[in-house]
Amino acid sequence: MSDSDRLAPLSVTGLHKSYGHHAVLADLNLSVEPGSFVCIVGPSGAGKTTLLRCLSGLLAPTSGSVRYGDRPVNQPLAEIAVVFQDYRGSLLPWMRVRDNVAFPLEGRGVSRSARRARADECLAAVGLPGVGDKYPWQLSGGMQQRVAIARGLAYDAAVLLMDEPFGSVDAQARFDLEDLVLRLRRDLGITVIVVTHDIDEAVYLGDRVIVLGGQPATVIDNLTVDLGQDRDQIHTRALPRFAELRTRVLTRIRGGAAAPDPAPPAQLDVSRT
Repeated sequence: MSDSDRLAPLSVTGLHKSYGHHAVLADLNLSVEPGSFVCIVGPSGAGKTTLLRCLSGLLAPTSGSVRYGDRPVNQPLAEIAVVFQDYRGSLLPWMRVRDNVAFPLEGRGVSRSARRARADECLAAVGLPGVGDKYPWQLSGGMQQRVAIARGLAYDAAVLLMDEPFGSVDAQARFDLEDLVLRLRRDLGITVIVVTHDIDEAVYLGDRVIVLGGQPATVIDNLTVDLGQDRDQIHTRALPRFAELRTRVLTRIRGGAAAPDPAPPAQLDVSRT
């Protein structure tokens, strides 16, 4: 993939989405800069997954547009990969892990040997070297979700869309996967957009948190998360600034007005001691 493809922003302009007479999203506007990490939160039924499907090209807007750079996203693009919540429904149990990861590359005319090499490379990137010959059902839930993430990476996408990607795993696996995705974003320079119900997770992961609200939903807050790039599950979550940010997001989700955004501390020390 060329550098220009990786540097393209993903933008939404005047997006409306209705199912019949039921309007879900209305006049929604946002822009995601390349290489950024954006989390989307909101009450249940606010249209978060609907928005993600519009961003991926899996669902057409009723009106308005989604664009990747200069191109309209009206169908799935090679530059945009999706990781769904339930790995059990996205991984093919009769295929070995390596074949699951390599599967999307078949339609791109990649040779079998190149597909296998790429799959092994991506499995190593998510911390699963040497498991390519196993079947998904032989792995733990957290490991299976790593396989699903590896499949998104194998496609060499510049944008990774994730719909509640850690909701089906236990708490410790969830923390490990959050840190894995932060590392992949940093190492690969990809854009990541995560839909989550977990406010703490959104603040921990994101450079920005987009809050959806209303019926039909639109963007009611667009919050910059100024916690630095190097984050730690213990120290970052213990910062007073983390608590301030999560309180603002929770207040907006519950229908309150956003409090004035306090100035960030002069320096945030999240290093391990």
